[in-house]
Amino acid sequence: MMLTDLAVDPRSFDKDKVGYFRYGMVDGRVLMTNDVGEHLFLSPEDFRRFLAGQIGPEDALYEPLRRRYFFKHDFDLDALAVKIRRKKAFLQHGPHLHAVVTTLRCNHACRYCHASRTDMDRVDTDMSLDTARKVVDFAFRSPTPVLGFEFQGGEPTANFPVIQFVCDYALEKNRYENKELLLSLVTNLTLMDDEKMNYLLDKGVMVCTSLDGPADLHDYNRGWTGKTSSYASVTGWMDKFNAEWVRRGFDPDLFHVDALMTTTRASLTRGKEIVDEYVGRGIRSVHIRPLNPFGFAVNTWKQIGYSMDEFLEFYRTTLDHVIALNRQGVFVQERLASLFLTKMLTPDDPNYSDCRSPCGSGSAQLAYNFDGSIYTDDEGRMAAHMGNDFFKLGHVDSSSFDEVLRHPTVKALAVASIQDALPACHSCVYKPTCGVQPLHNYMFDGDIFGQRPLSRKCQEFYGVQKYLYHLLANDADGSVERIFRRWTISRSRPGTTPYAPANEVSS
Repeated sequence: MMLTDLAVDPRSFDKDKVGYFRYGMVDGRVLMTNDVGEHLFLSPEDFRRFLAGQIGPEDALYEPLRRRYFFKHDFDLDALAVKIRRKKAFLQHGPHLHAVVTTLRCNHACRYCHASRTDMDRVDTDMSLDTARKVVDFAFRSPTPVLGFEFQGGEPTANFPVIQFVCDYALEKNRYENKELLLSLVTNLTLMDDEKMNYLLDKGVMVCTSLDGPADLHDYNRGWTGKTSSYASVTGWMDKFNAEWVRRGFDPDLFHVDALMTTTRASLTRGKEIVDEYVGRGIRSVHIRPLNPFGFAVNTWKQIGYSMDEFLEFYRTTLDHVIALNRQGVFVQERLASLFLTKMLTPDDPNYSDCRSPCGSGSAQLAYNFDGSIYTDDEGRMAAHMGNDFFKLGHVDSSSFDEVLRHPTVKALAVASIQDALPACHSCVYKPTCGVQPLHNYMFDGDIFGQRPLSRKCQEFYGVQKYLYHLLANDADGSVERIFRRWTISRSRPGTTPYAPANEVSS
């Protein structure tokens, strides 16, 4: 059945009773959504009755529709306002995620690298301690109650003294600022040693690494100059960190090395193996991520790239395996699905900067290059290394916090990601749970507004949400929804460490 088959005579439409909603078809049923984040499936016949105002209080469908705010009347307006305010709570604070690029030096040469790495002898790309101090001072000017520093590179541990300085200075400064301070490190782990590990654990720095799957796949994607395989070094240090967390008495379900994978063409037939690798290492969250259009990935696209249709097929089969494992009693979640499901099934928004409206570039996160230049986010910094400074907002030496937040580029990105004003987005059934990333549009289309529905990020988000709603629509016994609801539960790390979980992980 097509959407056009649902057409009704305008004279029969009850405009006084029917509230605002969006709709689409999912497996022969009508999916209705609204801006509060509610959704409901109706049969085509019941949908026509709803439009005609023929569903009254005595009807079994009346209460589900009323409770989800699909009528114009008979609901608590104050409660509705509270729900909307809760969904958009992320707008009430300034940038909470501050990516600190300690160096561009890296000992890897990954096929998809988007970080504009330099060779290990390029110490001129190291951040200085003076710049690091200014970065911390600048970040603390954000009014956010939760402040996160995320160390990135290159390989950030190649300039470990700056990591130490930022941690020590931020922790000392926070004795007076009293924010919830988050410290995290994105590292390939191959420059790690016991002294660094113990420092990071002592300071409560949470560690995230890259793990692309089994050894042969990981080493194919992530070549490096070491004497052993990258996989062997990475997994060895993951095991050491995790064992040390346990030795110190921490819950391994909460305190462990997290990992991210990047999908290349070589990954497309190996989704099950990738998930099993994560599960076998005690990692309970797998983020199935497509390639980014930055850095070296642009030059190697013919080797490692793929169409979005190919990625979505890979995503669906991999997600099916994740669900199957949960049915067998093995808890593991797919990260992107859990972000969308939090929006679909709970009153909250996880504040994932790449999938919110307006986007978080410059307003929820900032990135600081090794030289003190300030960018909208780490992707904006990468664009600058590719020759485009459009996303540069200022410098820690010369810019005030107000100037950066009020920068014309920040405003332009906000305008370009407000879905209510974007053609195709404003009427899309997935609009309430979706988001826009203008920088991705710019890299692919040369336009921050993008060409929906042709842009890759739109196709990715649309395809993932469509499949999630497909699974919910065909969930006769409720078992899939029970699994999905578990994925939306976030356990906070206890206050025994200065770190608390961030709302997002930078890509």
